[in-house]
Amino acid sequence: MRVPLHGRRVRGWVVADDVEPEAAGVELRELLAAVSAGPPADVLDLCAWAAWRWAGPATALLRSASPPNVVAPGPAPEPQLASFPAAPLPHLSREVLADPVGVVAWPPAQDRRALVAGLLADAGSTIVVVPEGTRLGSLVRHLERAGRRVVVLRGDQPDATRTVAWVAAREGACVAVGGRIAVLAPVPDLAAIVVLDEGDEALKEERVPAWHARDVAAERARRAGARLTLVGPVPTVDACLLAGGMARPDRGVERRGWPRLQRIDLRDERPDLGILTAPLARALHDALDAGARAVCVLNRKGRARLLACAACGELVRCETCGAAVAEYIRAPTESERDERRGRQGGPDQQSDPSANTAQPLRCPRCGAERARICERCGGTKLRVARVGVTRVRDDLAHLLPRATVAEVDASTNGLPDADVLIGTEAVLHRVRAASDRAVGVVAFLEFDQELLALRYRADEQALALLARAARVVGPEGRLLVQTRVPDHEVLEAVAARDPDLALTRETDRRRALGFPPFGGLAEVSGVTEAVESLAAALRARGVQVLGPSPGRSGSRALVRTERVEDLCDALAATVSDARRHGRIRVEVDPVRV
Repeated sequence: MRVPLHGRRVRGWVVADDVEPEAAGVELRELLAAVSAGPPADVLDLCAWAAWRWAGPATALLRSASPPNVVAPGPAPEPQLASFPAAPLPHLSREVLADPVGVVAWPPAQDRRALVAGLLADAGSTIVVVPEGTRLGSLVRHLERAGRRVVVLRGDQPDATRTVAWVAAREGACVAVGGRIAVLAPVPDLAAIVVLDEGDEALKEERVPAWHARDVAAERARRAGARLTLVGPVPTVDACLLAGGMARPDRGVERRGWPRLQRIDLRDERPDLGILTAPLARALHDALDAGARAVCVLNRKGRARLLACAACGELVRCETCGAAVAEYIRAPTESERDERRGRQGGPDQQSDPSANTAQPLRCPRCGAERARICERCGGTKLRVARVGVTRVRDDLAHLLPRATVAEVDASTNGLPDADVLIGTEAVLHRVRAASDRAVGVVAFLEFDQELLALRYRADEQALALLARAARVVGPEGRLLVQTRVPDHEVLEAVAARDPDLALTRETDRRRALGFPPFGGLAEVSGVTEAVESLAAALRARGVQVLGPSPGRSGSRALVRTERVEDLCDALAATVSDARRHGRIRVEVDPVRV
């Protein structure tokens, strides 16, 4: 609708009627004109819930749920009616369709088009959410050959194309396929929702409100009485908690859907070779000799500081939660500063090398402290292990003089035509999108940055990264992982082709620490005054706030509660007042904390 606001004519959404003003003596303004049809009532209510759940404005969600161009306002057309014979469900029992919420662990290198076709509703509409919206062509063609009317809804479509798709979805009796906005498709006869790769970070909106398509799909399916199926190579803790169980194909299919994993223990390799080990060189030569391409992955973003024993190379890990620990230098007290000034005969020195050697090591994840002693050999001398992509590219070029080596990161345009590609995990997205040349091996040059990262979802994200690499190489390829913790549960799970091995320990760890989905967690960042105001208001309501601490541009803080509902209620009551002090961003259930 178009409404008058402070002398301007602005557009808005009608979300309720027969509304009485809350304040006495206030009259409602007349609507100027009806501009376009908007989301149906059930989607409006869903957007309001999502705005509460992720502590953000509902307008951003309503914009995603609305057609970009004008659609003639008026009552929605009568939904079409259609029914289809039940499609076979490959390698699974049809009992998985009997539960309101189902989780399917599907191997990454197995074709899943027939699986999706078998999960569609026999009558009514089905929504299929896919993180990689640019790779829908094969799935869409498969469903169309099965006689389904497919509607593609993606956020990157031209406005005219997306509007036509929105109108088609409103007619019902279709399969709405697309990225995360597909979960808001205006289908009137929703019967089933399928979310592929439900743990993929692309399903979480980066802007506020930072909603997750998986959780919105779960809420919409619950309200509509529709069946929800969450599919992924490594189901997340969140998905299994929603479903209460997990369905898997038989062991033969599951094992054939994962490539072979080769683990290289960096502690046993020559220290002068660094991360370019002899087994890595042999694997690269084998792939190139077979006419395939080799991909090397090294995340150079300093997400964690890795300390290793200078004598044996063993990584220093937390004895409580297993994360990589960091040096903790306690700030000296005033009496200690006075004593140091008197001992040194001058002003306070900020860095005293001898003062830090006895300091314990602290885990940034859980706060536990441990002594500066190597658990493997008892050494006390530690070193920092760091590497960089550009330097490794040059070293690979010398190691493979007859091969072309190119660097790929998130800013690289296109995919270089090279025999060996080295880059951050973005190279896996680029190679799979290109699909112009077979990949014989994907080598993670130093995987400990992922396994021992300080993020509370580190294990899930490491598993997902290996699953993405498995799709790149296929079942006949090879995954090569260089690490100092070859017996880590994530690597054990991939080696056994059984993601449940890591999922069980991850669930127990999250429950013990109270991290999502077993508790509420939000990251607050922005202008210092606004963050401090919100932190004070939350503390007054009895909510735990860690911080604020200085950030890149202002301050940041973490907010924790025992229940996510308590967190959402507290944020809904306090965020608006805090925004009066300046810009503030609230991300509920952050994935990179």
